[in-house]
Amino acid sequence: MLATAKIRRRTQAAARTAVKALYYRAISGDIAVLVGAGTLVRTGDALDRFGGGDLPDGQQAWYGKHVAKAYRKTHGGDAIRVWARHRTTSKWIHVLVYVPADPALFAGLRNYKATQHLADRALFTEAA
Repeated sequence: MLATAKIRRRTQAAARTAVKALYYRAISGDIAVLVGAGTLVRTGDALDRFGGGDLPDGQQAWYGKHVAKAYRKTHGGDAIRVWARHRTTSKWIHVLVYVPADPALFAGLRNYKATQHLADRALFTEAA
């Protein structure tokens, strides 16, 4: 009897999580598909590609703020928003996504002090 109750609780918790994931996936629609395929990237994914994935979450967030500022300066508005799971907390958050070769990603690397060391390496990697 106790094992059955425990299994029921676990099943209900998994169902609640699946429903929430489907809900956010449906809200994001085609944008979430493009992010999953790699056509659009989040700033954390770009940092992983540039070799800065070992930065703490707080510094990755500041890098994202610098990228958003550079994007606004260049394009005159915000990038596309999509619902995604946070890397460490697994909570659903709104994030901005960019084209993988967007100049704002590189401008963010150059402008943020904690990622300046990655800027030259990133430009060399993208050129190769």
